[in-house]
Amino acid sequence: MPVAPGAREVGRLDRVTTEPTAGPFRSEPGPRDTAPQFVLPLVVRLERDAPPARTDALESAARAVLVLLSDARSLGEGEWAEAVRHWQDARIRKVVRRARGAEWRRAEALPGITVTGKAAVRVFPPVPLDGWPKDLARLQVSGTDLDDPEPPVAADPGAPVLWLNPEIEMSAGKAMAQAGHGAQLAWWALPDTERAAWRDAGFPLAVRTAPRGRWSPLTSSGLPLVRDAGFTEIPAGSCTVVADHPALR
Repeated sequence: MPVAPGAREVGRLDRVTTEPTAGPFRSEPGPRDTAPQFVLPLVVRLERDAPPARTDALESAARAVLVLLSDARSLGEGEWAEAVRHWQDARIRKVVRRARGAEWRRAEALPGITVTGKAAVRVFPPVPLDGWPKDLARLQVSGTDLDDPEPPVAADPGAPVLWLNPEIEMSAGKAMAQAGHGAQLAWWALPDTERAAWRDAGFPLAVRTAPRGRWSPLTSSGLPLVRDAGFTEIPAGSCTVVADHPALR
């Protein structure tokens, strides 16, 4: 599996677009910049009277990325496989937008996969940067302010955990994209047997903010690490997520 060599973010706060890295931060153009650029759309269901908790939305977004990557349509000669290959050969961009009511129903009518639970997130096969379906292109994530009504329970130490940097603040959309990056880097790093076990278990995972005293050891642990290019919200080179899968420790 290829591993994205750099990190980059483009767009405004209402169009959060990010990509992961597993190696040293760099911002200079490379071969991936000259390849056709695709983006992975994710849409969170955000009804006015029942918005999801922030942590639930982050976990559903991460799980949605894994479901897409492991789906038969994304592999081999599957109907989404060529788009997925183009996407992974270029910059690994993800865009998170919101939908409610009729917007959500139109989004669900498009080819994709909905991950349900405490938060509903629909992921779609990658599309060209300038080739968004109109029912997705009109969606926004600006103004989305998700909170956790209560502090999340402690993560199961035996399950995969995506640890967020406790020293930076991110909008809900950006944090969802970053959690998706962390899940993707973990997926790439796992051997096939561990991937199959994770998939067959339904991709259990948790997204938690790391304790401040633990963040530095996590970033130097050798576990998959997401960095950001700093075009919006946070400084360039910021470490945002560490993907702590038990099989990678």
